[in-house]
Amino acid sequence: MNIQDYNRRAWNKAVERGSQWSIPVTSAEVDAARRGDWRIIFTPEKAAPRDWFPAEMAGVDILCLAGGGGQQGPILAAAGANVTVFDNSEAQLARDREVAARDGLAIHTVQGDMADLSVFADASFDCIVHPVSNLFVPHVRPVWREAYRVLRPGGVLLAGFMNPAFYLFDAELAEAGNYVVTYKLPYSDLASLPPAVRERYAKDLQPLEFGHTLTDQIGGQIDAGFVITGFYEDRWPDQYLSEYMDAYIATRALKLAS
Repeated sequence: MNIQDYNRRAWNKAVERGSQWSIPVTSAEVDAARRGDWRIIFTPEKAAPRDWFPAEMAGVDILCLAGGGGQQGPILAAAGANVTVFDNSEAQLARDREVAARDGLAIHTVQGDMADLSVFADASFDCIVHPVSNLFVPHVRPVWREAYRVLRPGGVLLAGFMNPAFYLFDAELAEAGNYVVTYKLPYSDLASLPPAVRERYAKDLQPLEFGHTLTDQIGGQIDAGFVITGFYEDRWPDQYLSEYMDAYIATRALKLAS
C-alpha cells in the first residue's frame, strides 16, 4: 500500500466530513491577528507560549508543515509573517486558500510528503509550525531531518505530536472505559490491527496512524541537530485516556546559529 496516497485520500474525505481540523479560522480571528491579538494551537487545546515565536512577526518566513486546514497559516499570515503551508491533502490546502481569498491574505500552498521537503532549498525558513500530524507517516525521523535542513540557523521548530502511550490500548474497548493493553510500541495500524478492523478502516477511508516512540519523537529531533528549548503537554477532553493523562506533547526545538 502507498501510505502517502491512502492518507491523502483519507484526509480529503475527512474534509468532506467536516473534521474539526479542517474548519478554518473566522474573519474575526484574522482581524484580531492583524491587530496583534493572536494565539496558535498545534495540540488540541493549549495555545503555544507567545515567546516560542519570534518577537517580531513581520517578514518572518514560516512553514506550516503538514499544517493545512485554514487554521494556523492564516493567523500567522495576518500577524505579518510570510507563510507557506505544506500538506499532503489538496482539500486541506484548499481551506488555506479559501481563507486567504476571503480575508486578503498572502499564503503560499504546496502539496507533498512531510518527510520530503526537497521542493525547498536549505535554510529557507525562520520558523516551522508542525501541528499534530506526524502520526500519519510510518517514519518520523526523516521529518525532523528535513525540518532541520530547511530552517535557517537560529530558526525554531514548534511541533505537536502524540504520546505513544495512547496507542497501547484497544481503542474500541478504551472508548467504553475498558483499558486493555493490547499493542506494542512503536505502533502501526497496518501491522497491529486485526485484518477485519483494517478492512473496516479502509472501507470507511479512515486515515492510517502510527505511534512513534519518544526516542524517535524527541530523541529524533535531538539527533537531527536540534536543541529542545520548550516542552508542554496537552489533552483532548473528548478522547479516551484524557481522564488519566495528557496524550499530546509540544516541543520547541532550536537550530543553533553556526
